[in-house]
Amino acid sequence: MTDSSHSAGGAGPSHRSVEIGVALFMALLATVGIIGSLQVGIGWGAEGPKAGFFPFYISLIVLISSAINLLSAFRDFTGRERFAEWGQIRQVMSVVIPTTIYVFAVPALGMYLSSGLLIGVFMKRFGRYSWLMVLAVAIAVPILTYVLFERWFLVPLPKGPAEDWLGL
Repeated sequence: MTDSSHSAGGAGPSHRSVEIGVALFMALLATVGIIGSLQVGIGWGAEGPKAGFFPFYISLIVLISSAINLLSAFRDFTGRERFAEWGQIRQVMSVVIPTTIYVFAVPALGMYLSSGLLIGVFMKRFGRYSWLMVLAVAIAVPILTYVLFERWFLVPLPKGPAEDWLGL
């Protein structure tokens, strides 16, 4: 009773289960968007469309698309092929998790410190660079980004306590 889709150490979620999960998740996000849009108004005011007008219709399109994808996934009874092996999913998550932490760190730490930390983590973990190279690049890139955006283009990026301490 061996199944080729469940080879030693290679098991993973089926393509169909991932399709269903993504469709349900997107439908949930679309529903949140629709509810939020209805709360702020989706009509047309004297000044033009209200704040929820465009988000409502985009969310509605996403909800309809999710329903179509969900129905398609449920009708696909032969879709037993594997989406990915767990090892492959772990590799993807090793990039997604630090990037997600970065996104949440930017408001608290600022763009420059968060970016330097993310660059350093990625260089050390995936590139296996020496600490000297990691520190050089993780410090130089945010400085160059600051000069480019803040000084040359006059576009302020989110700053945190480190930038306040440095008086930037």
